[in-house]
Amino acid sequence: MYFTDSFADVARVVNAPIFHVNSDDPESVIHVCNIAAEWRATFKKDVVIDIVCYRRNGHNENDEPMFTQPLMYTKIKKTEPILEKYSQQLIADGVVTPAEVQDVKEKYEKICEDAFASARKETHVKHKDWLDSPWSGFFEGKDPLKVGPTGIKEETLVHIGNRFSSPPPNAAEFLIHKGIERILKARMDMINNRVADWAIGEAFAYGSLMKEGIHVRLSGQDVERGTFSHRHHVLHHQTVDKATYNPLCHLYPDQAQYTVCNSSLSEYAVLGFELGYSMTNPNALVIWEAQFGDFSNTAQCIIDQFISSGQAKWVRQSGLVLQLPHGMEGMGPEHSSARPERFLQMCSDDPDYFPPESDDFSVRQLHDCNWIVANLSTPANVFHILRRQIALPFRKPLILMYPKSLLRLPTARSSFDEMVEGTEFKRIIPDDEADPAKVKKVVFCCGKVYYDFKKERDAKNMQNDVALVRLEQVNSLKI
Repeated sequence: MYFTDSFADVARVVNAPIFHVNSDDPESVIHVCNIAAEWRATFKKDVVIDIVCYRRNGHNENDEPMFTQPLMYTKIKKTEPILEKYSQQLIADGVVTPAEVQDVKEKYEKICEDAFASARKETHVKHKDWLDSPWSGFFEGKDPLKVGPTGIKEETLVHIGNRFSSPPPNAAEFLIHKGIERILKARMDMINNRVADWAIGEAFAYGSLMKEGIHVRLSGQDVERGTFSHRHHVLHHQTVDKATYNPLCHLYPDQAQYTVCNSSLSEYAVLGFELGYSMTNPNALVIWEAQFGDFSNTAQCIIDQFISSGQAKWVRQSGLVLQLPHGMEGMGPEHSSARPERFLQMCSDDPDYFPPESDDFSVRQLHDCNWIVANLSTPANVFHILRRQIALPFRKPLILMYPKSLLRLPTARSSFDEMVEGTEFKRIIPDDEADPAKVKKVVFCCGKVYYDFKKERDAKNMQNDVALVRLEQVNSLKI
């Protein structure tokens, strides 16, 4: 049921009935609300109530409406307020007495005055703790600064890897593309060698979360195969139309649901829907992936107005993940940059504030910021950061600069040793090759440029002269 003051015509798109009612007649408004509620309960369809009314003091109660609408507001000033009209009607009908009307007014005024007096006594307000959330029981009994483990047992990695790298069980009947056969074989070789590329690291995160009962939802353009054909979560029968197989939906008999769906090029609408989904269920990993990182510009109003300021302005948490392919890979200027600088400009980090050092230092930084921005260089880190979205005792949006060339780069792989129990996300990856005693220059970098720098450094045999330090989590990095 929707209450509107000027947008009732939108209801015609879905053929919803529209009830128009005069706000000066409170009993008619209640009557229409009852009819609308009964309609929705009976027919399970939307209904719109168009309450025809006015704002007595202008658009935002602080403007002077006479500046721009003098004739209308001259009439409004002469119009008796609804409270006075309705009170006089009830008195004339003998329903109440003037004393009873006055008593109700005074009681309401006292409630407002008492609340105002109490508010003035507050010296410090934590807006972060005003969470208007339907997540019943989510925050109860949790240490607000303790993050759960993200490493998992190796046998779980192997099980997920084997299923993810295998053709459908009825392979003799389900004909897959020859190229997919080669990809699956290459994946199985990596599993046997205890290493993971980007697609496998991502699948490890999804599969292990579903094993723990967490619904994983991935949407965006071409997400089923991946824009750069690295993912292939949905395999297509080559001779039977619309016959598909998703290996991640068949990992465990009692696993949580995996939803992966290609979406239209309507980023504003799709991202808005996924944001709403993430705010409804904190126990779901909800991911929206742009076809190219710059496509986020078409959803910028969702990002600016609702994701970046979601907790501070709207008092709602969200663990939504934005995966934005990023990198100069010869695809044209508009398909090269996800504009990480813009997301960093919208971070709420205070550069002049350094939290007290403690065991929960890194988690406190995440708790106090408005979102997390990361540009990763290893499959192990993407595995951990996606699992950390659920392991955190709160929810924060994650802006993830997704790579292009690293999806297949042989050196951009991670050992199972970096994902097993006892391991965790690395905010910073130091250079283990350089000798600290001989280093002359330290270069801080992130994402794919690390591999470009490393290739050039090694070609010049400068391993001991230059240390390459990777900043994986770009904001909240005070150390």
